[in-house]
Amino acid sequence: MRVVIAEDSAILRDGLAALLARRGHDVVAVGDGEALVREVALRDAGGDLPDVVVADIRMPPTFTDEGMRAATALRAAHPGLPVLVFSQYVEMRYAAQLLAAGAGGIGYLLKDRVADVSDFLDALDRVAGGQTVLDPEVVTQLMGASAAGDAGLARLTPREREVIGLMAEGRSNGAIAERLYLSYGAVEKNVASIFAKLGLEADAADHRRVLAVLRYLGA
Repeated sequence: MRVVIAEDSAILRDGLAALLARRGHDVVAVGDGEALVREVALRDAGGDLPDVVVADIRMPPTFTDEGMRAATALRAAHPGLPVLVFSQYVEMRYAAQLLAAGAGGIGYLLKDRVADVSDFLDALDRVAGGQTVLDPEVVTQLMGASAAGDAGLARLTPREREVIGLMAEGRSNGAIAERLYLSYGAVEKNVASIFAKLGLEADAADHRRVLAVLRYLGA
């Protein structure tokens, strides 16, 4: 894959670049959000748009949301460009912002998860493949903030809450079935029940899976 990494910590930046390069990926690493946008624009002009972008949310000069703003700008300029962002802490507005920006090819991990090589590589592959990947800890912390004020969510059974939690992590029905030791059909029934309880009727103009996750996360 062609990967562009934006991270201000030289140690983490070089470590991620070396990790991916050893696995045969074409990697470019930069130190801030502006450099990230420039690098992607340069590659796009040469007909070599990255397969996935990896960015820290907080980078110079203010260390607030430079990486997130760069990622959002790139998604707007290149719809569907896979973007994986990470941060030290769970920041609800950023997870919701990523989901609201469009379905597929997005991910949000905590830095502890990025440091786990297998978790990071799995998330990167899934995001590059067009999936939505949320850190389990992000899902856990966000669920409490959303469920109390949503009557539809309050009606979900414990099993349905497990299913929608895994949906929020970006898991397919097949992956959910494996994780919960259920049949594929049982997962489909739970998903259908979730849609019904949240009042999400079938509509070609809407993606009910994304809408359900947005409700779940309080976006």
